[in-house]
Amino acid sequence: MQLPYDERVDTGRLSACFNSTSATYKFYWFLAMLEAVEEGKDRIEKRELFARMVANAWFAVNYFHVSFGPFDRLQEKIELLKGTEGLAVDARKEDVMQVLLESRQTSTVQHLKHFDTNVPHKFLSPWLGSGAKSDVYALSQHGFEFAPYALYDAFVLVQPDWFTYFRRNSGILKDFCYWNLALFLQTRNPNVPDIPNKLRRPERRGSLAQHKKQFWDIVLEDLGGVRCMYTGRDLHPGTYDVEHFVPFQFVAHDQMWNLVPADPAFNSRKGDRLPVLDRYFPDFYRIQTEAVGIIREKKPHSRFLDDYVSVFKSLDISEEAYRDCIAPLLTIAHNNGFQYLGG
Repeated sequence: MQLPYDERVDTGRLSACFNSTSATYKFYWFLAMLEAVEEGKDRIEKRELFARMVANAWFAVNYFHVSFGPFDRLQEKIELLKGTEGLAVDARKEDVMQVLLESRQTSTVQHLKHFDTNVPHKFLSPWLGSGAKSDVYALSQHGFEFAPYALYDAFVLVQPDWFTYFRRNSGILKDFCYWNLALFLQTRNPNVPDIPNKLRRPERRGSLAQHKKQFWDIVLEDLGGVRCMYTGRDLHPGTYDVEHFVPFQFVAHDQMWNLVPADPAFNSRKGDRLPVLDRYFPDFYRIQTEAVGIIREKKPHSRFLDDYVSVFKSLDISEEAYRDCIAPLLTIAHNNGFQYLGG
């Protein structure tokens, strides 16, 4: 991905910022700076930047359980701050920011201050090298090699030409950063689906209303209702929820092959926990195959049937093939921190 050219700044060195990195710090530091510049700030307090780093990474770590790698301290600090500040796993970025900036807890202040050890000056290595922290600070303050910002103990000062460049091209630069971050994280989560869509908190989850109206209501009406595979309660149109067998927080999609009618009370309790395969898969497979057969007959051109074909290549899905699809997802999700029901 090529950055917008500007003769007043060295975009080649900016492109090199993420060439060699072993943690997520630089990505989230740059995103934090772009956000602050978008708000018109050229003098930015470090604590604000560190809080923005945590807030931008919050959803990926806590909701989607994306692993940043075994040695990434940003993920570690986020998990500690979640316990200290009592923030929800799906808290909005603005709420996380506000709590972290207003917190008077010593531990929170120290967790944020941890990022001052290396992040601000290491980002400038394409311009100022990898020398001692004090040397990089001094060089940045004297405008050496025209680095993007000057470093001070409590704040950074964005250079005027860089400020203009960042503000004018912030959307493209953020996409550039997220693209590199997705590549970085995919290597650390090789079997986790849809990493790019797990890096930002969506404004709104997609509705499952059409999944009910155009698929599951038809199935339940044809069958005269079904029993919830989790609670045994009779389910009929208007009395059920559609739930993700493998949690949405892991698969990040609403494809029909992973959806099943469930008792609404149980669905709200289940959250992001995983079903025990041997216990629940037989009933899951049975209702799925019955549903596919009914929709295939009554709505043969249903777009929801394409969800199955895209994964299984056919609507005639054997129990073994279905299990072979679901089982690895549950195992990988568990390895990434999702817990089983009753666990």
